[in-house]
Amino acid sequence: MSASALYFTGERTVETREVEVDGPGPDELLIETEFSAVSAGTELLVYRDETPPETAVDETIESLGGEFSYPMQYGYATVGHVIDVGPAVDTDWIGKCVFAFNPHQTRFSAPPSDVVELPQQLTADGAALLPTVETATNLTLDTDPRLDEQVVVFGAGVVGLCTTRLLSEFPLADLVVVDPIEARRALAAQFGAETVCHPEQLDEYVTEVDVAVELSGQPDVLDDAIDVVGYDGRVVVGSWYGTKRAPIDLGGRFHRHRIELVSSQVSTIAPQLRGRWDTDRRMDTALHWLERIDTDALITHRIPFEDAEGAYKLLDERPESAIQVVLTY
Repeated sequence: MSASALYFTGERTVETREVEVDGPGPDELLIETEFSAVSAGTELLVYRDETPPETAVDETIESLGGEFSYPMQYGYATVGHVIDVGPAVDTDWIGKCVFAFNPHQTRFSAPPSDVVELPQQLTADGAALLPTVETATNLTLDTDPRLDEQVVVFGAGVVGLCTTRLLSEFPLADLVVVDPIEARRALAAQFGAETVCHPEQLDEYVTEVDVAVELSGQPDVLDDAIDVVGYDGRVVVGSWYGTKRAPIDLGGRFHRHRIELVSSQVSTIAPQLRGRWDTDRRMDTALHWLERIDTDALITHRIPFEDAEGAYKLLDERPESAIQVVLTY
């Protein structure tokens, strides 16, 4: 059985290729894709050839094996309906709407253990944001917000906005979101930020805060995050910069003020939380919050799968015009 799959074939080059889908195997589901979300973070790094080639794509997700090298399939936010099952799988699966960490592809097979059955109250396109909300859940756990703290989020992309929505539920003294794009600042206020500002206005609004969360994707913003936290403050780094580099000043107040840098990455859960948290609990929490997030406000573009090249050009060349791009099938 054939399917059409998206391949990254070189710097700023994508194409669709016909692939054979083996399945469903005896223990598998056959899934017809309806929507897949495009990551403006990691996927754009792949598109721009800004990923370290020796780095494994994701050892925790079977469908994303290998290293970052062209040609490659990538993507991890697919929603579709089960259209067939193998002989060892309950036929009740047929017709169910499911999420899978699968690259952009029109049809694929997967075992039931690799998919998430979606609640009926979720829209299929909104459900494609599930990994974004799971990332926001992980970031919130790593931020560890405490009573009456001041928290600053740098970056109001889709991850920053979902993280803002979760952090807004905590009894904080102030929740500030910093972003250069006015429309994103407006969305941040809608998602629960008490204060929003342009980076050039940062000194007017923020000083000596407890926690800064860096989600801009720009390594030089780390300097801003270090500058705004007070003594013994925390900087949670949720961005993955790939091969991008910037000089960071760690010789001044970072050293004297005992500022803590915390790495947050969704592939794993922080060691100190693993006694009570695992990926199943985190996914359940993300599903709960996905139902409470206005995903329609986040999805700015729905682009047909066959026009995927235009989706990546949009994110690469006009990032200020898009929050979340979803491919439709």
